[in-house]
Amino acid sequence: MRWSRVAWLLTAVAVVASGCGSTPEPPAEPAAAPAAEPARSTGSAPSVGPERADVGSAQRLRVEVLDRYPHDTGAFTQGLEIDDDVVYEGTGQYGESELRIVDLDTGAVRQRVSLPDTVFGEGITVLDDRVWQISWRDGIAYERDPETLAERRQVRYEGEGWGICHDDAADRLIMSDGTDQLTFRDPETFVATGTVSVTLDGGPLRDINELECVGGAVWANVWRTDRIVRIDPSSGQVAAQVDAAGLLTGAERAGTDVLNGIAAVSGTDEFLLTGKYWPTLFRVRFVPAS
Repeated sequence: MRWSRVAWLLTAVAVVASGCGSTPEPPAEPAAAPAAEPARSTGSAPSVGPERADVGSAQRLRVEVLDRYPHDTGAFTQGLEIDDDVVYEGTGQYGESELRIVDLDTGAVRQRVSLPDTVFGEGITVLDDRVWQISWRDGIAYERDPETLAERRQVRYEGEGWGICHDDAADRLIMSDGTDQLTFRDPETFVATGTVSVTLDGGPLRDINELECVGGAVWANVWRTDRIVRIDPSSGQVAAQVDAAGLLTGAERAGTDVLNGIAAVSGTDEFLLTGKYWPTLFRVRFVPAS
């Protein structure tokens, strides 16, 4: 978000001091930015809080790091995909949002296309013949050529856009909006075809962010946490939680933002993980927690 709780509190004090006698309503979507980087928060809906991702009866997993690759520390990562060894990355922030093709070994950007300065880029997903890139509060989905990244068309949708992935098994798009809802969409028309509520141990799990569909399941970053969850899209239940804390050292964390970006490596049980402004992209496997 671009709003901060400090700014809201100052507004409240000013109104009371002027004799209004009541506290104003806060902005529609208040969210605290990370203390180290207050200007680098993502747009988000209210969360149940990081502690909600630490409870429940879901299977507990941890991250086994297999390899490390350089990552552009200027990339506010919103979406990550790897398709036939081609790495796609969508980035956010007004005036900085892009879709990129990135060299895995070096982190260098091979191709890039920018979004308008007034659009805040969010998640991406790559199909055989197209790339979908969504936006935060602009209600625009961009269909692009997977080789040239050229825009083919724009499609409008209601509500916020956070993460998106393609469920191969059901041939549908699955999209998050920062709440506990996942929306199913037609992969060609982008028309919504249904929704499911995400639950963890019987309660709603909000702040569902970047998504990756693989093997009939949805893997999702939970914003403001170091957790990744595996969701059954047929029921919305969280079947597993991954503790991804500690990937970066204390020194590497300086100047970074949250964990965000998950891409399944086809034909393996491995994933690529990174975060906003992170210096490293990790190749990992999720294994049972000891």
